[in-house]
Amino acid sequence: MTDVLFIVNPAAGGGGTGRHWRTLESHLRGAGLRFESELTSRPGHGTELARQAVKAGWPIVAAVGGDGTISEVANGFFEDGAPIPTRSRLAALTTGTGGDFRRTFGIPSAPEEVAAMLIAGRSRRIDAGRVTFALPSGGTAIRYFVNIVDAGIGGEVLTRINGGFRLINGEITFAAAAGLALLRWRNRPMRVTTDGSVHDVIAQQVVVANCQYFAGGMRVAPTALPDDGLLDVVVVGDMGLVDNLRGMGLIRRGAHLNHPKILHLHSRRVEISSPTPIHLDVDGELPGMLPALIEAVPGALELVCP
Repeated sequence: MTDVLFIVNPAAGGGGTGRHWRTLESHLRGAGLRFESELTSRPGHGTELARQAVKAGWPIVAAVGGDGTISEVANGFFEDGAPIPTRSRLAALTTGTGGDFRRTFGIPSAPEEVAAMLIAGRSRRIDAGRVTFALPSGGTAIRYFVNIVDAGIGGEVLTRINGGFRLINGEITFAAAAGLALLRWRNRPMRVTTDGSVHDVIAQQVVVANCQYFAGGMRVAPTALPDDGLLDVVVVGDMGLVDNLRGMGLIRRGAHLNHPKILHLHSRRVEISSPTPIHLDVDGELPGMLPALIEAVPGALELVCP
């Protein structure tokens, strides 16, 4: 029998996680899983609860919510700029809008299937990323990520979604929010430095990826491997509305890397800056702005997955 602590974000999925947690809990117990749960009450609370659980030696610390919740819980495995020495493993039950992190690993979404996965206990060692970014109020902050960092139009899309914009499901919500953002967005000058090589570009967005998917199922980094010690860098250049309409399907299928306005690189260290203010999307949250330094942290986490 596996001992699991679920860290539940009741606000995830537009509040749906909180409304349905008792039902989800019943399904998990019915599948034979032994666990306890803690509900978060504010931004950053998931990190605090996870750090306490890791230090207490919980075998599995599982996030219940969206990609932002998974990222918060994953941050609890780090302290003072380094991974906490632990045998605790990270896991996820995705109930939020995007559900992108789980796609790379084939993690199920049905609670009964997640329970079976946790009981089986198979896992793999994966990389994380560390991003140092500017705060709007001044100064800098550090945050770890497990999926993707995006500088550019992604911040405009997230502003709409995090502000309550919701449609039928995550994929449609992200697609509609992206379409609305494109009507107002103007591509920006950015400097992207990858392991010392400088690229000055006019870009719609710069994506630094540990995993493959973002924005509700867009396979933006189809070759990303979360255990190779490298970050995939996808620079979406000076694309216009027609380019985006033609390219949306390509990105969803992961068939866009040969597009003439897309630059694909691999790097252990990425610096992004711009003379104009640009929000930074870190695992589906907006913690700060450019400039940013993004570094790979190889083998930082052990993830329970199929």
